[in-house]
Amino acid sequence: MADKKMTYSEILHGIKSLKIQGAQNIAMKAIEAFGMKIREGSSDKELLKSQKEIFALRSTEPALRNGIRFCMMNKGKFKDVSKEALKYFEESKKKIAQIGAKKIKDGMIIFTHCHASTVEAILIQAKKKGKKFEVYNTETRPKFQGRITAENLAKAGIKVTHMVDSAGRSMIRKCDLFLFGCDAITSEGFVINKIGTESLVDAALEAHIPAYSCTTAWKFDTDTIKGIPEEIEQRDPKEIWENPPKNVKIYNPAFEIVNPDKFTGLITELGVFKSETLILEIQKNYPYLI
Repeated sequence: MADKKMTYSEILHGIKSLKIQGAQNIAMKAIEAFGMKIREGSSDKELLKSQKEIFALRSTEPALRNGIRFCMMNKGKFKDVSKEALKYFEESKKKIAQIGAKKIKDGMIIFTHCHASTVEAILIQAKKKGKKFEVYNTETRPKFQGRITAENLAKAGIKVTHMVDSAGRSMIRKCDLFLFGCDAITSEGFVINKIGTESLVDAALEAHIPAYSCTTAWKFDTDTIKGIPEEIEQRDPKEIWENPPKNVKIYNPAFEIVNPDKFTGLITELGVFKSETLILEIQKNYPYLI
């Protein structure tokens, strides 16, 4: 669905329904939709209405918000500002893939959780470089995004061992490197990623396995500078259990907060950094975000 030429309404429905997944994919499709409104000649009032509508689709997605804000701030500077925003994500992913692939050595077993296009790009780039390795990945309940990772890596000729989420903690101990995605970075350096990430980071830390969040810097949440906490999206309880018994309450957070002291660093288009250093690099390279 993400590759098909879609209308504005189809894109918004795809993001809301999780047919379009992954923080970067979500941001890029949202920018594409917003670009349609700009090219239609929508007034500033209409664009602000569209911005609000898009922001409301997914709460824990600062890359989406930063991409739309970039378009609003720069729509008079470029012939097609949405293409400039999309170019940022496309070029950033290529840089992340090149940098991250250098962390992978022959004979390694790489662990990953959920589906992250940045992690996928790193692994495929390493494969193209002729490196021989295999991947362990989780299915990621309740929407099974990990299957997307397994399918795409398998198509690229990478050997994958796929497992239920609860097997992750024991299996990660057999690995050499943990690469995971990112949905948001806060001003304190915390990373917010798919639920289940922190327990796997804990297991990697205990086993002395390097763990990196692989992300574009535009996932920095500027609102956290003002003390506004990053909202953790709560998904529909029916994703877990359609008709639970009486007195059974369903808890279904999409994401969780990962303490920067627990993982090795972040692999970004700007380079590899600890969280506190990355914030300074974002300020230097993308002052319009701060």
